[in-house]
Amino acid sequence: MKVVISGGGGFLGRKLAQRILLDGALAGPASEAREVTELVLFDTMAPPEAETTDPRVSTVVGDITDPGLVGEVIGRDTDSIFHLAAVVSAGAEADFDLGYRVNLDGTRNLLEAARALPGTPRLVYASSLAAYGGAVPETVLDDTPITPETSYGAQKVIGEYLLSDYSRKGYLDGRGMRLPTIVVRPGKPNKAASGFASGIIREPLDGVDMVCPVTPDSRMAIMSPRTVIDCFIHMHELDANKLGASRALLLSGFSVSMGDTVEALHRVAADRRLGRIEFQVDPQIQAIVDGWPKTTYSARAEALGFPSDSNIEDVISAHIEDELS
Repeated sequence: MKVVISGGGGFLGRKLAQRILLDGALAGPASEAREVTELVLFDTMAPPEAETTDPRVSTVVGDITDPGLVGEVIGRDTDSIFHLAAVVSAGAEADFDLGYRVNLDGTRNLLEAARALPGTPRLVYASSLAAYGGAVPETVLDDTPITPETSYGAQKVIGEYLLSDYSRKGYLDGRGMRLPTIVVRPGKPNKAASGFASGIIREPLDGVDMVCPVTPDSRMAIMSPRTVIDCFIHMHELDANKLGASRALLLSGFSVSMGDTVEALHRVAADRRLGRIEFQVDPQIQAIVDGWPKTTYSARAEALGFPSDSNIEDVISAHIEDELS
């Protein structure tokens, strides 16, 4: 069984690859367990060499906006695709053309390559809470209207509609998830407007001072890396008939404020010397965050068995165990 991860050189793509290799098998077209014999990590950057020593792993460094290259990566023998590649929120807002080339045209390239396969591949798509905007309720639910107010959000919603339509036509078996903010992301900060939510934990734990650009009472819906990887696998294995006509699913994230995060960090990391945390509001980022939902709850995801997190202490502890131990 051949599996392709677009965005496979990034943080979530690499964690997903490690999980797939560890499990060793995924559901095939008839939902039968099939051994993963080839895992292709496709991205604009290669993952660390130490993570590609498994003989099942190969890497392709290239641009998802190149339809010819995407077609070569997918080839004629791919069974499953995880589509994580994207220009993140602030980057897509700052560079309109780049955002649409990668997040829309790149997604279409991948869908067309999947369509050309002789079988019906499963394709799991990473969407976003940026699908919601305007007068967003405190808690986003399954029936909350889709009203994106950023280019990134619009691109992700268009991707969801394409996924459902290609699935309706039988070209592929698509499944999309609207992800909350993923905390904690290791490594260097990226251009996502939500990057501070990881930085306020990651940097102090590394002994680095951190300036948070929003107020301490600013809240957002988050999910841990462990849980989101569990959700990717669960979505891939799910019987598509349970999803219905709409192939995009909201995931449940729990609500936490930045002030509560700082207090929890000091409790969990009591024996570590932490970098200093300072709050200096950036009006542009604050305005973006103020427009986001404070939490999400999906009765549909819960009924389908998707996992969720419950508290920030566990998220911080998991980061220390997974990334710093």
